[in-house]
Amino acid sequence: RREQARLKASVVEEDTEEWQKDPHFTGLERVGGVDLSYIKGDESRACASLVVLSYPALEVLYQDCHMVPVTAPYVAGFLAFREVPVLVEAVQRLQQEEPQLQPQVLLVDGNGLLHPRGFGTACHLGVLTDLPCIGVAKNLLHVDGLVRDELHREQVRSLQSSGETFPLTGASGKVLGMMLRSYNNSSKPLYVSVGHRVSLDTAVRLVRACCRFRIPEPIRQVRRQQLGA
Repeated sequence: RREQARLKASVVEEDTEEWQKDPHFTGLERVGGVDLSYIKGDESRACASLVVLSYPALEVLYQDCHMVPVTAPYVAGFLAFREVPVLVEAVQRLQQEEPQLQPQVLLVDGNGLLHPRGFGTACHLGVLTDLPCIGVAKNLLHVDGLVRDELHREQVRSLQSSGETFPLTGASGKVLGMMLRSYNNSSKPLYVSVGHRVSLDTAVRLVRACCRFRIPEPIRQVRRQQLGA
């Protein structure tokens, strides 16, 4: 908890790059996606994946998928301590091998500020790599009074078309993230939250801009890579 709190103090919840402030993200050329996928029945090994896509074309420029040992145990609320070290290694490998392809922002399959202590995987990875990071989750994390009850289901149903959003406001009154309908043909929303060096508004706009289907392309391509590994 002390280490988590120490790192959390470094999180920047606002835009720090010029391209983030542009309505069309002019200047953004490379968007990355990261995820860790476990082998079924074996929690001691996982596939750590990083992809980099061009923007706005969303074509794959770089792929890295390494089978890695996972030694830290799973503890609820501290998943990042189990997963982030190998994701940092993937980013460092890219920086050494293809520095010109370093992503200008990372989409993380997980949460950022939408976390019991406001420091999910996207925040943790962002602070350690000093890259702008966005948390993109497929399911709502129950935190600060946010639950998947009938009220939440009504909010989901209120999102009628692609690009519509609903703020995830906790019992504390703080907006922890945004529910986003990312694709017209899917009524299942995404849960977007700030990781590091990006505002929530920019995070939502960028995730939406990266969606050809429900899941944004950087994360979708990571999943495709893992399935082929």
